[in-house]
Amino acid sequence: MKLRSYVQGAWYEAPDGFVSVASAIDGRSVAEVSTRGIDFAAVLEHARKVGGPALRAMTFHQRAEAIKRVALYLNDRKERFYELSLETGATRKDNFVDIDGGILTLFAFASKARRELPNARLAVEGALEPLSKGGTFVGRHVMTPLHGVALHVNAFNFPCWGMLEKLAPAIIAGVPVVTKPATPSAYVAAAVFEAIVESGALPEGSIAFVAGSLGDALEHLGSQDVVSFTGSIDTSLRLQQVPAIGQHAVRFIAERDSLNASILGPDAVPGTPEFDLFVKEVAREITTKAGQRCTCIRRAIVPRGALPEVQRALGERLAKVVVGNPRADGVTMGALVSLAQRDDVRAKIAELATEAEIVYGDPDRVEVVGADAARGAFMSPIVLRCDRPLEASKVHSVEAFGPVTTLMPYDSIEQAVTIANRGDGSLVASIFSYDAAAADALAVGIAAYHGRVLIVDRDCAKEQAGHGTPLAPLIHGGPGRAGGSEEMGGVRGVFHYMQRTAIEGSPQRLATVTGVWNPGADERRASAHPFERSFEELTAGETFYTPAREVTLADIEHFAEFTGDRFYAHMDDAAAKSSPFFDGRVAHGYLVLAFAAGLFVRNELGPVLANYGLESLRFVKPVYPGDCVRVRLTVKEKTPRKPEYGEVRWSVTVFNQADEVVAQYDLLTMNATAEHLPAQPEPVVAG
Repeated sequence: MKLRSYVQGAWYEAPDGFVSVASAIDGRSVAEVSTRGIDFAAVLEHARKVGGPALRAMTFHQRAEAIKRVALYLNDRKERFYELSLETGATRKDNFVDIDGGILTLFAFASKARRELPNARLAVEGALEPLSKGGTFVGRHVMTPLHGVALHVNAFNFPCWGMLEKLAPAIIAGVPVVTKPATPSAYVAAAVFEAIVESGALPEGSIAFVAGSLGDALEHLGSQDVVSFTGSIDTSLRLQQVPAIGQHAVRFIAERDSLNASILGPDAVPGTPEFDLFVKEVAREITTKAGQRCTCIRRAIVPRGALPEVQRALGERLAKVVVGNPRADGVTMGALVSLAQRDDVRAKIAELATEAEIVYGDPDRVEVVGADAARGAFMSPIVLRCDRPLEASKVHSVEAFGPVTTLMPYDSIEQAVTIANRGDGSLVASIFSYDAAAADALAVGIAAYHGRVLIVDRDCAKEQAGHGTPLAPLIHGGPGRAGGSEEMGGVRGVFHYMQRTAIEGSPQRLATVTGVWNPGADERRASAHPFERSFEELTAGETFYTPAREVTLADIEHFAEFTGDRFYAHMDDAAAKSSPFFDGRVAHGYLVLAFAAGLFVRNELGPVLANYGLESLRFVKPVYPGDCVRVRLTVKEKTPRKPEYGEVRWSVTVFNQADEVVAQYDLLTMNATAEHLPAQPEPVVAG
């Protein structure tokens, strides 16, 4: 089949110049790709001029909802993707990580965006910063979408997940995407992308798909554009050397060769759960997707005394692996994605073998079930052993991107840390240990070099996600080897497609720009109590002042007896005076909070459905017997949650009789929308 590209809002089939894509199982042609005739400058400009404005007109929540609709649409059609993916050589179990994992990532990003981002077109980051003595000049950081395009260059190993885990944060950020899948598995990505277009969930111009070469696309990038690349370090370096990348300071994200390490703790001797878990995980990592995962364990670092037992146990487990056609019964490991990839892995193994000995498997021979080994890209799992890892270099720099790992011994925890860090940064490293001191020392020692550190022991073994996880982009991300690993997980991944800008001005001006009320901004006295108004009726800055209430000594003593909180500062005048903070007995902080709530809470059934927490609580000044407290209650921010209700964040400030602040916090409530106000109960008629 000839794969089409989707550019400038329409499907495009090249007139000629097609390159054949072979099945990993038997070498027959399963697809053809070509981008001849595509005007890449026009493609990028269409995304910037049409897709960008359309996305930026939407809020974070609207973009997240669109991503959720895409996920639902794909989820109903995933069986087709599974069938196509078998031609990549991966088993159905392997493809679960790619297909279901990719769809799950869309759902997760959509959910996180709705929970953690406002229903607005910009996000506020950090607290308000006072920039003047009188408080009339303040500053705050905001995140706004870049006005460019995100060019995604994806790897062959995860054609579905790799595309979707990049697409979701870019779209949620408000930046259009041009995605280019790796050619060997482009037919799977094309089927997924076709379904995305069919869903109609994303606005015109917000997505484009390139089946084949990128042509001169990189030469037309500008300062507002982003390149996100996954693949080899060699290809990454070539892309980064394109003049336009440097000239326009194009943001460049590279996830490339990653010599991930797994360390067996000195306490994890044969017979311990951690030893067995380690062997199982190494074997699983190098056989899942035939080892073609950016999180695969490439360096298994073990205590020198345990090396023979690890080697034996790993060999026994790998001997049970059945290599062959993913469609054949009993097959547990399929093929590499192509013959070219198999040849590349063989060449890399030969390089590694100059410093390490092959102790399991033969890169040139393998028994295959249900296929012709000569026609398919099949390979045996390979285990090497490097007895002197501190004197070696290639085992820490050359990645054989297939079912390959290297065993390396260490003599001390410090040495294990040094060996792990010789990989010069990776996506993930894991530690298998039940010894707290050893696990702590290893984790702290290697953390600076890895995007994620996984500590596995018998306590978390049943629920831990594993060395590689389909939710990785929600946890970590970044360049991998040659430059360390930058944390870009979750909402940080969204922010990578946004500009962080300091907005400075008056408190009111910043409140207008951000949609978040802050102290010093205008207050609008509510005509009715704000707790009596529906979610839609409330506006940021709407303020209610309560009457005052005296706090008596009897109140303090009653609260102490009722709660059991008889802390000396509340009950012993002499002891309280000995404190550097008090002039005598003081009211409980939580008594002040309770009295504050009593001053502004409404008793009747109304729009406020629930109080679900306080944030940023501070007790600023003591409240003494005889003091009077009153409250300023201000609508700070609103966030829709469901059609029935939304979240309201209230700024609550408690003053004493001298107008001094004694307590301050944010109150979170769920308020009903106008169409879903709770029905008033029928009055009870006495009979």
